[in-house]
Amino acid sequence: MAACLLFAVCAAALADSSGSLLADYRKVSAEGKTAHIVDIDNDTLLLNDNDGFYTSGMRYTQAHTLSDGVRATTFGWRIGQELYTASDIKLPPELIGPPDHPYAGWLYGGFFRDVSSADGSRATVGVDIGCLGPCAAGEWTQKNFHRVINQPEPRGWSKQVKNEVGVVLYADVAPVRWTPGTSLDVTPRFNARFGNIYTDAGAGLTVRAGRLNLLPNQPTFHGFVRADVHAVGYNATLQGGYFSDKNPHTVAPKRWIGEAEAGVVWQSAQFGARLGLVRRSNEIRDLPNSIGAQNFLRLQFSYTP
Repeated sequence: MAACLLFAVCAAALADSSGSLLADYRKVSAEGKTAHIVDIDNDTLLLNDNDGFYTSGMRYTQAHTLSDGVRATTFGWRIGQELYTASDIKLPPELIGPPDHPYAGWLYGGFFRDVSSADGSRATVGVDIGCLGPCAAGEWTQKNFHRVINQPEPRGWSKQVKNEVGVVLYADVAPVRWTPGTSLDVTPRFNARFGNIYTDAGAGLTVRAGRLNLLPNQPTFHGFVRADVHAVGYNATLQGGYFSDKNPHTVAPKRWIGEAEAGVVWQSAQFGARLGLVRRSNEIRDLPNSIGAQNFLRLQFSYTP
C-alpha cells in the first residue's frame, strides 16, 4: 500500500507540462529566491528531564523557489541527522534490551521538488540517501551536545544497531484546501515513504487560523493544529537495517501510530520561525503506551536573503 501511494503521488508531482525536470530546476535556481532553513526536534527543550526514544532531529535545507503568485515551484537539498535512544539514557548497556528502544542514528542527505498552488493543493517528492548505525555519528553528537548543556551523558551507544546504507523515497500531497473563513483553513494530507530505513504511509489534517499565506514563503502569522496517523511497514531504527544482521537487540514496531502537533508560525519577507509541541504515540509493539508515548518540541528558523 505504501509503495502504491508513493508512486502515485510521485507521478503526479513529476508530471509538468512546462518542460523537463532539469530545465525546471535550472530556471528555478537561476530566477527564484533561495531560503536557508534549520529544523530542530528535541525532547530536552521541554526542560522536563525526559530524554529517550526519538531524542533529537536536526536538519538544514536550502530551497530555491520561483513563484508567479498562483503557483510556486521549489527545488532543494537537505542534510540531517536523527537520534534514537533507550527510554532512559542513564541505563548501562547490559540493562538495555527488548522491549526498550534500540540506540540508533540516521544520517542522511537528499533532494526534493515541491509544487504548490494558491488553491491549497501541494505535492512534494524527494529522495534521501544516508547511513544507519555508528557511521551516522549519533554517539559523538549526543555526548558532545550533553556536555555543552551540562546534561547526563548517554551510556548505551555501544549497543546501537549495525551499519547500513539507506535509501528512502518520500512523497507528500495535499489535494485540496477548505476555507470556512478568510482567517481559517483546513488541509488534508497524504504521505508515504519507501526504502530500507523507513516504509510507511499516512494521512493527516491541518487546521490553521490567523493571517494565512496562500503560497510558501509569503508573509503569515497563524496558529495551527495538526493530527496524523501512519501505517508502518518497516522502521530500521527499531528493527535494525533491512539487510543487516547480528544487531544487539531489535523490537517489533506497532503497525499504527499517531501524532499530534499544535503551534504557531511567523513569516516575513526575509525571516521565518515556527514553534510546535509534538505528541507522538508509542511506536513499539510490546512496550506499554504509558511508557512509549513521548513529547518533544519542533523548531524551525528560515532566512531568505
